[in-house]
Amino acid sequence: MAGTLTGTRGGPAFEVQEVGLAEAVDRAPSAHEPADGSSESPPRPSAAAPTQPPGALKSERGKTIHGEPANAGHRVLAPDDAEVEAYLETALKAPAPARSPDDRPPGSATATGDRVEPDTIIVLDFGSQFAQLIARRIRELNVYSELLPHDTPWADIERRRPRAVILSGGPNSVYDDGAPMPDPAIWSGRIPVLGICYGAQLMARELGGDVLPAAKREYGPASVSLTGDDGLFAGLDRDQPVWMSHGDSITRLPEGFRATAQTDSTPFAGLADPARGLYGIQFHPEVVHTPHGRDVLRNFVVGIAGARTTWTPTNFIDETVAEIRARVDEHARATESEGRVICALSGGVDSAVAAALVQRAVGDRLTCIYVDHGLMRKKESQLLRAVFEANLGMRLVMVDAAARFLRRLAGVADPEEKRRIIGDEFIRVFEEESAALGRIDFLTQGTLYPDVIESTAPETKAAQKIKTHHNVGGLPADMRFQLIEPLRYLFKDEVRAVGLELGLPEAMVHRQPFPGPGLAIRIIGEVTRERLDMLRDADWIVIDEIKAAGLYRSVWQSFAILTPVRSVGVMGDGRTYANVVAIRAVTSEDGMTADWAKLPYDVLAKISSRIVNEVPGVNRVVYDISSKPPATIEWE
Repeated sequence: MAGTLTGTRGGPAFEVQEVGLAEAVDRAPSAHEPADGSSESPPRPSAAAPTQPPGALKSERGKTIHGEPANAGHRVLAPDDAEVEAYLETALKAPAPARSPDDRPPGSATATGDRVEPDTIIVLDFGSQFAQLIARRIRELNVYSELLPHDTPWADIERRRPRAVILSGGPNSVYDDGAPMPDPAIWSGRIPVLGICYGAQLMARELGGDVLPAAKREYGPASVSLTGDDGLFAGLDRDQPVWMSHGDSITRLPEGFRATAQTDSTPFAGLADPARGLYGIQFHPEVVHTPHGRDVLRNFVVGIAGARTTWTPTNFIDETVAEIRARVDEHARATESEGRVICALSGGVDSAVAAALVQRAVGDRLTCIYVDHGLMRKKESQLLRAVFEANLGMRLVMVDAAARFLRRLAGVADPEEKRRIIGDEFIRVFEEESAALGRIDFLTQGTLYPDVIESTAPETKAAQKIKTHHNVGGLPADMRFQLIEPLRYLFKDEVRAVGLELGLPEAMVHRQPFPGPGLAIRIIGEVTRERLDMLRDADWIVIDEIKAAGLYRSVWQSFAILTPVRSVGVMGDGRTYANVVAIRAVTSEDGMTADWAKLPYDVLAKISSRIVNEVPGVNRVVYDISSKPPATIEWE
């Protein structure tokens, strides 16, 4: 992919950078590097590579480029790491904690110590697949944004004191019976409003214009001509490439509006009533296929709405740490307790960053628990100990529970049963270790903003209530933890930026997704210690070679699968009948859909050669070239 989302350590903003593969790679120690950590290493063995597959990813050693436009854009990161909290969902759910209407994201402090709320942009979701992406794009401008259901009452919107409101696209037609509508007070002119696609059509129709089925639908790339300078298109050339996705068109403007953009088949691709602060565009500025869409959004958010760009990792960390410290200290005084906190570490990004934030706030009153179920990647426990105990000075309880997990998994081949067993056993271990620590007042959880808004899809009334993912329902009621969720306002890439700002190693912050049940669901069939060791070594080689090629951050996931198949082979002068390992590497924007990664042949050759030569019991390697859908990313 041409670009990835990344935070800049020590930088002033939640930044999205276009980075080359050379800059993007964060390489793990290679089998080819000397053990003393010196930079010099013997030459890597070379293999003659045939012509690369069409659209191959470019490696540091090769010249082929992934088959997509150079400006194909940034990777949108979903909450992908399967955190420890996911295990806890297997137990009975407890009611989610009530959320105050005044519940706000962390602000920033002035020189006098006064709290300053971040300027907020509200995005109303009308069912668009891009709704979260709009909110993300606003965050990339260093302005805080919230995604709310389309019919959120105006009073609830006003309570958040937003600088502006954006209406998302959606799959409906505005003239359909039951088409989703916002609170009519939104058109009052009190704050600027930008309608995108369905949102623009809604604005036009609700204020007296007409919307009809388009004579020619527009799906995909298009060119718009800007016909009016209303501030929304400030600094842009007259002709702009954009992305369209609509079957209806505005055929008559409401009174007070003027056309600001058009295409050959859409006379009102843009409309505006600057006097009332109402703007609409038929194209999608939030997608990468609209190259100057970010500029359009900046013109609206910063230029027209006047929002301050204060949503930065530094401000977030300072305010979050202060709020956690104040909350824990107040509780400790009120209950005459120590105000102790626990956090379940998984090795994933979310729990790591959450723990680092809380540790900065409460110091050694935080204890992290890492349950090693024996299903983790190679050197996982050593990495966690080095990062959290040695480097960050955290109190870390490491529980070696591999034997009990393997006993429970013996003879089990069904993937869902594996998941159930792992979840159940994790809860048991976590309960035991928590009880051994004595009184605990708070539990830290890595809930992200997409978790909070996951069920806000406007298709069903029941789904419009924002809920918190409350993943600790399996814990005993008498433990009475209070939740600390320091990441509940962040998207995944913002979590990574905060992690870098906190000083976490890039190798941890930019890890690829890893399933909660671990390697158990990458072993097709029964899980045994022997099969785990085999897969762990093969998986290490896959990651090592992909990092060595400079491709780690350009693929969404890359890993090995131990299949239940054996095949005949010849090694030395003898016949073998050994295991088959499959390699899976995919590119993706958000993990919802994925394409198989066109890895260069020389990289695949090195992976295959190393696995069959270095991993006993394997004599064949195959590459999975299935996309999602129809296949899933994981095999189980």
